[in-house]
Amino acid sequence: MHAAMEQFSSKYLNRAVSELSKLPGIGKKTALRLALHLMRREKQEVDDLGNALIDMRGQIRFCKRCHNISDGDLCEVCRSPKRNNGHICVVEDINDVIAIEKTGEFFGLYHVLGGVISPMDGVGPADLKIESLVERIKKEEVEEVILALPTTVEGDTTNFFLFKKLAEFGIRITTIARGVGIGDELEYIDEITLGRSIVNRLPYQDNLKR
Repeated sequence: MHAAMEQFSSKYLNRAVSELSKLPGIGKKTALRLALHLMRREKQEVDDLGNALIDMRGQIRFCKRCHNISDGDLCEVCRSPKRNNGHICVVEDINDVIAIEKTGEFFGLYHVLGGVISPMDGVGPADLKIESLVERIKKEEVEEVILALPTTVEGDTTNFFLFKKLAEFGIRITTIARGVGIGDELEYIDEITLGRSIVNRLPYQDNLKR
């Protein structure tokens, strides 16, 4: 067992490989390859990488308005005078904001829920940023809420809950077009398909009739 754990001749390499292999999608072989690659780089390059990761973890905040990542109290999207404040796109996570921004087809604001309703995983409405969305609609001049959650059972459940929750405000509630396949996560959809699904969004009520 001891020999298996001390796989490499350096405890520092062992530790680096162990930590890198904790990243999603990174196995031991890839972790070793990355560690050896970093060993061959100039010390300053590796220092810059390490400092960038430390700064990212220590300095990044979450936007007080939409819960997107931010360097200040408000993210760049919320601060931009070019965005349409009347349109709010509701997404599951920050990855979805990045994916939608890459399409260049959406010019409104976002609201990051931080997950979707999933009773099997113990996630209920109170665990998500739903109440802050309601408060935004009460205080801001919102014309439309776009539900851009994953096309999964959990995503559909959350869409329905939000529709019921927001119906009383008399605003337009839409959902992304079903060019996005069932079970798809937004971050893995190609930009053209995702962009079209946002541009061609439909009233949420249309889904209830199917």
